[in-house]
Amino acid sequence: MRIEYVFDTVCPWCYVGKRRLERALAQRPNARITVQWRPFLLNPDLPADGVDRQVYLDRKFGGPGRVQRVHAAVLAAGQAEGIAFDFDAITRTPNTLASHRLIRLAATVSRESEVVEALYRAYFIHGLDIGDHTVLADIAAGHGMDSEATRAYLRSDEDVAAVLNDNARAHRLGVNGVPCLIIDGSYALAGAQEPDILLRLIDIVRESEAEAAFS
Repeated sequence: MRIEYVFDTVCPWCYVGKRRLERALAQRPNARITVQWRPFLLNPDLPADGVDRQVYLDRKFGGPGRVQRVHAAVLAAGQAEGIAFDFDAITRTPNTLASHRLIRLAATVSRESEVVEALYRAYFIHGLDIGDHTVLADIAAGHGMDSEATRAYLRSDEDVAAVLNDNARAHRLGVNGVPCLIIDGSYALAGAQEPDILLRLIDIVRESEAEAAFS
């Protein structure tokens, strides 16, 4: 079974959803399930060096009252998943194209899942700018990748088109918000769903595919 996890690296609900998916998969240890990380650019028009975080939040939510309500909901969900969100530590909202390119690069050495987690921790817990090439190169180095080679890769245009094409594909499939899970290219589930809901869908897909194989 192939699960495509469509997400952005600055989406807090995507981080929550990632943890919930991992908890669900841990309950099906014998299932042959591959997770593929698919980019969705929530803010594709941001400058390459990002924008001031407060300016971004004011534009997106219209004021501190709504921001506080949104953050409160995410903080509660994160706490349940062992995520200590520190929104006050974030000073910039980055353009996420470079971070998704890093994930593609990490896939060449089978470290994409670890790098996705590291990007989330860097941004949401430590407040680092994950649009900055130095930050991304340090994350790569922490997962067995060559720092200088990563910098050279990020300075180039390699995989830019691939990320943009994946983003466009998600929109063509009808994804208009993240996280979204696409199972075997045929079943989709939107939102950071609880593990029991994820397991229900996974089991339904497994059963239907097994029946189809014997029909």
